[in-house]
Amino acid sequence: MIAEPIAYASVLQLSRHDVKTLKIHDAYALHKVVYGLFEDVRSKAQKNNSEGSGILYADKGGDAHMRQVLMLSNRKPHLTPQFGRVETKPIGASFVAYDHYAFEITINPTKRENQSRKIIPIKGREAVAEWFMQRASQSWGFDVVPTSLEVSSINVQSFKKDAAIVTHGGATVKGALKVTDRERFLRSFCNGIGRGRSFGFGLLQIVPHTSS
Repeated sequence: MIAEPIAYASVLQLSRHDVKTLKIHDAYALHKVVYGLFEDVRSKAQKNNSEGSGILYADKGGDAHMRQVLMLSNRKPHLTPQFGRVETKPIGASFVAYDHYAFEITINPTKRENQSRKIIPIKGREAVAEWFMQRASQSWGFDVVPTSLEVSSINVQSFKKDAAIVTHGGATVKGALKVTDRERFLRSFCNGIGRGRSFGFGLLQIVPHTSS
């Protein structure tokens, strides 16, 4: 008997023509394309309570011919979309049973200001690295190997949604990690980490280190 998958990993491949036809000109447009690949299983009340969609993704970019989007979800996407091509495979529990992994993530680094209680962005590579290592240890179920950590591609994502301008700060973080709390690590992998997960942040992309 085959064990139930803990998640589904997918790759959405979009040609230059697909991108143009779908009018993917900003992060919100890509969000709508990705979410359109899945059945909407949340009620209005669940959405109002900010319950997770069960969908994570990371825009990996591409070249003049092809753009790739990695996706992790708690259900299968439509395998025959109107535009692009989707490849999907189940992920079993054994994939998250290792102790050591190489990782990469595009994260939205923020913190809540003590006095104003406002959410403010973490700025600068050193500050992002310190914030990421601290949060990983305290909340996400793993420790980062400090000498392995690399922070790159710091940028700002901005798009119009309804009548508002939405802005997210982003950073790509790479390195090696050691699992310290299996349950929290599993939750971090399946549900994503940090803010902005509906818009391409928080997908923890991991590769097991089998000899550590």
